[in-house]
Amino acid sequence: MAEVSHKVLYDKKRFMMKLLEMDIPDKYSTSIMQSLPEKFEYYSLKQEVSKVLSDNAISDSRRKALEELTWLADSFYDVQFKVDSDISERVIFPVSDSESRGIEDARFVRFTDDDGKETIFATYTAYNGHTILPKLLSTENFYTFRVMPLHGSGAQNKNLALFPKKIKGQYAMLARLDGVNNYLMYSERPTVWNNPVMIQEPRYPWEFVQIGNCGSPLWTKEGWLVISHGVGPMRRYCLGASLFDLDDPSKEIGRLNEPLLAPLENEREGYVPNVVYSCGSIIHNNSLILPYAVSDYSSTYGTVDMTELLDTIKKSH
Repeated sequence: MAEVSHKVLYDKKRFMMKLLEMDIPDKYSTSIMQSLPEKFEYYSLKQEVSKVLSDNAISDSRRKALEELTWLADSFYDVQFKVDSDISERVIFPVSDSESRGIEDARFVRFTDDDGKETIFATYTAYNGHTILPKLLSTENFYTFRVMPLHGSGAQNKNLALFPKKIKGQYAMLARLDGVNNYLMYSERPTVWNNPVMIQEPRYPWEFVQIGNCGSPLWTKEGWLVISHGVGPMRRYCLGASLFDLDDPSKEIGRLNEPLLAPLENEREGYVPNVVYSCGSIIHNNSLILPYAVSDYSSTYGTVDMTELLDTIKKSH
């Protein structure tokens, strides 16, 4: 098992902003936060919350709000694996209460900064049974991982995916804030996301219910290739593909008018039936290598010729 250590100091202003984003009422959090300094320690917050929770007379709604306040603090942590551990044995388990029902749909990407430095980022969904918290994981060596929640009006819902490099000096992120459409955001920091702009909405019958990304965009000379998922009638999940302008990813160059991949008849049964789904892909030797899950019972992969794929996308605009 890895060693887990929590963040030492928290910024009070940013912490309270995240509480508002999580819809935790001021009337429940103010009394706790007022007693803390502008930079407060993890155990100071836990101690103040424990004092209030020890009163059995407090309302259920206030108790729930204070528990969520605590698990927000728990959501900042570092994971450290031993250097003699094999990579196949390095498993990140749910740590905080915000992850008690799962850490899901991690979208890993190798991010290259303007100075050439490489960092592995992953956006994922923390779920505790009733609340979703988008989070960001980062590592440079796959031994030490830093985990933190995402902030801002755009850090909502599921399906956040980071671009592999900055665009015009800013980080860029895809998101599906409303559960239906694809959005684009820019930021000076990888943890704060505001001002989302919708760039894609359902167009074809197989994606009429919702559309979302299936991982970080892939750079090609023709544009940013985005593998998407679409949900249509009978809650059938299919995979699609779109191409966006390299300098301005809000401009869609083209989109497949038919699914790139759909569940076959013998792939429809499973824990979550009628679904093919992916959280990331790569380009290798002019082929798209597309790993995907089948109705939550198995995983496999497909390969697609990139020249044929890009030509078809551009013709289908």
